[in-house]
Amino acid sequence: MLIGVGNEYRHDDGVGPAVVAEVAARNLPGVRAVVSDGEPASLLEAWTGAALAVVVDAVLCEPATPGRLWRSTVDALPGGTGVASSHALGIPEALLLGQTLGRVPGRLVVFAVEAADLGLGVGLSPVVQATVPVVVDAVLAELASADAR
Repeated sequence: MLIGVGNEYRHDDGVGPAVVAEVAARNLPGVRAVVSDGEPASLLEAWTGAALAVVVDAVLCEPATPGRLWRSTVDALPGGTGVASSHALGIPEALLLGQTLGRVPGRLVVFAVEAADLGLGVGLSPVVQATVPVVVDAVLAELASADAR
């Protein structure tokens, strides 16, 4: 399962959907790819029952290095609303809710891309656009490692 979190009408917040489009175009057998707005209910719906869920999202960091890619697993995700997500609630909240409801994937890997621009408008900033192929390669490697298990 690949979940691209974001809104393609808020510049770099569209990185998740952009990565989903690139991976989905490859028609990989056994890989389902969806776009989510990042709200916990939609994340739970997408990842419930998946052996592996890979989530791609844009984040804000301070100090910022736009285009930098972060990889996290469940054990490394920060808890609570202190996460600098571009959404009201984020992946940590969805994970906590999923654990309570018994609706978590077997493994969860999150790729977060530091955003440069989350303002209204279409198109990724040049630095985040340049990171998309790197994220796609990282996602494909993660999915391949799941196949090897």
